[in-house]
Amino acid sequence: MFTGIVQGIASVAALADRPGLRSFTLAFPAGFAEGLAIGASVAVDGVCLTVTALHGSDAARFDVMQQSLALTTLAGLAAGSRVNVERAARDGAEIGGHPLSGHIDFTARVAEVRRPENNCVLRIAVAAPWMRYVFAKGYIAVNGASLTVAQAQRERDGSGWFEVWLIPETLRMTTFSDKAEGELLNVEIERQTQVFVDTVRDAIDERLGPLLPALEALLRQQGLTLDDLARPTALPLPGP
Repeated sequence: MFTGIVQGIASVAALADRPGLRSFTLAFPAGFAEGLAIGASVAVDGVCLTVTALHGSDAARFDVMQQSLALTTLAGLAAGSRVNVERAARDGAEIGGHPLSGHIDFTARVAEVRRPENNCVLRIAVAAPWMRYVFAKGYIAVNGASLTVAQAQRERDGSGWFEVWLIPETLRMTTFSDKAEGELLNVEIERQTQVFVDTVRDAIDERLGPLLPALEALLRQQGLTLDDLARPTALPLPGP
């Protein structure tokens, strides 16, 4: 498990392809690898990876299988690329962000970058059906960092966008200051939100059954969808 509090920025020192695997050697910031052992877990841009070799006191190798490369941004890394890193949380550790598994749900593109004074705002475009799990004021993990969703908008086709505001300290400790429009990011949704939304949707499907088409038609007239009923802050349906 991880906390979503990025502990530093590592850089790709070397990479090599082998049958079914791509190996990355990461150079860590000073002190990050103290006590690190083979078999330990490290979140690399939010992806849980296992240490397979140690190189001195400040570097380690990770082997990444093709499935992980296909589902995350790791396939796009090259020598010199910078990544967010966090070591696995220990028992009793303070959860400064929110619990993360290190299992990426989807990748999303930076749609817009704004830089008001002392802040950086990223608008991130999300494909359907993942926007159903993103709510304003809720938690989300982007490249391994636990962030609060400032704003979110869902379109009728199930896609949408959300925004996160980043303070100078977050920019200093992460690679977000490097990000530009069009870049891909790793996203892990908050699991309790996913369970809540999926449970409500399953209950609606089970109880309404044949009535679902009629309900969906009614909701469309109001500019809503079934996903809106599953929102933790869902409003009651308009009266007649």
